[in-house]
Amino acid sequence: MTSLAPRVVLVTRRTEFDRLLATHATRGQAEFFLDKRGQSLAELEFQKERQLKAVNQAKQAVPDDWSVAQVLRDDLDRFLFTADDIVVAIGQDGLVANLAKYLTGQPVIGVTPDPDRTEGVLTPLIAEALSKLLPRVAAGDMDLRRLTMVEAKLDGEQTLAALNELFIGHRSHQSALYELSFEGKTEFQSSSGVIVSTGTGLTGWARSIMAATHRQVDFAPDERRAVYFAREPWPSRITGNKLAFGEIGQSTSVCLTSRMNEGGAIFADGIEQDFLRFDWGIKAQIGISERTLNLVKLAKEPHQWR
Repeated sequence: MTSLAPRVVLVTRRTEFDRLLATHATRGQAEFFLDKRGQSLAELEFQKERQLKAVNQAKQAVPDDWSVAQVLRDDLDRFLFTADDIVVAIGQDGLVANLAKYLTGQPVIGVTPDPDRTEGVLTPLIAEALSKLLPRVAAGDMDLRRLTMVEAKLDGEQTLAALNELFIGHRSHQSALYELSFEGKTEFQSSSGVIVSTGTGLTGWARSIMAATHRQVDFAPDERRAVYFAREPWPSRITGNKLAFGEIGQSTSVCLTSRMNEGGAIFADGIEQDFLRFDWGIKAQIGISERTLNLVKLAKEPHQWR
């Protein structure tokens, strides 16, 4: 930290109520739309109120001589974080994953606006805890969980990192065609794409793949390990499924070479609009990233934080 007063960056996402209002212009039209579908607007208004309350509490918790910035998830690719920022993500666990690739080591505090309806894996705190926690984070009086990230490097130039998982495949429902190389073996595959998951991601998309394939793997989010799954690889005369699964360590990686003329893509943590092109001939080397997501850890008095 520098001698300058810290800046707290609040990261949120638009609520479902806000998205609905943006589509239907008025509350009445939005309510009519939901009524036709047998849904209620009251629940979405409740969620919006909870988030607004948490954001206001977070702002009030920031000391008067500090600065505050707020950014929506949709604008993260245009927001400039500084090295000394303290980042507070207010929302569901996925929001922390969404912002991870835009950070370069800043401490992240995960806050849930609705503790009764969230897993709280990455957002374990309630906003009331921030008034005590923020000064401690600014002083470095906290522990960090350095969560492992994975990274794709394209032909040694473009890179894309992810906290949960990377997806490599086709942007539509077409089969993804590629050559996969792992541990000295290469196989031409036609599949629904490849997922490369960290320990954090094992509770998300990878979990459903493991359930479907009966392949089980378990390691902690801060272990320097990852795992890849080829989704539904089709065995045929020219395509295979023998390299459908593998574990990646600190010094190993999996390499994919695209055999798709167009539509190939690599995206991170479910953000499809921020992707790398993966068309014919592009080679992607995927391994453990040097970056980590530095989540503030509750080392003491956890009962007071939530």
